[in-house]
Amino acid sequence: VQLQASGGGLVQAGGSLRLSCVVSGSRSRLYAIDWYRQAPGKQRELVAGISSGGSSTYSDSVKGRFTISRDNAKNTVYLQMYSLKPEDTAVYFCRYRDMIVETWGQGTLVTVSS
Repeated sequence: VQLQASGGGLVQAGGSLRLSCVVSGSRSRLYAIDWYRQAPGKQRELVAGISSGGSSTYSDSVKGRFTISRDNAKNTVYLQMYSLKPEDTAVYFCRYRDMIVETWGQGTLVTVSS
């Protein structure tokens, strides 16, 4: 299984970005995708997750501002980010997990300027 994350960039505070995580090589439809982020000097933290059935969870820090969704036809999970804050600046990673496999994608950098 391979993951390709994209969509990061530089945005002003209050702006929006949409991250994408494309899944390839999975033999199962029953997989979950989580988005994590890691800011400089900080531990990686879970931001949002979506199950194979579409149930989503969010960290308190992004609840109400971020939306995770999936398009199974495109094998893609999105993280729509609104009302971005400088503290959202981090490298964002997606993680695939099914009953057997867990895989991380490469990160995509999100920088929010004040």
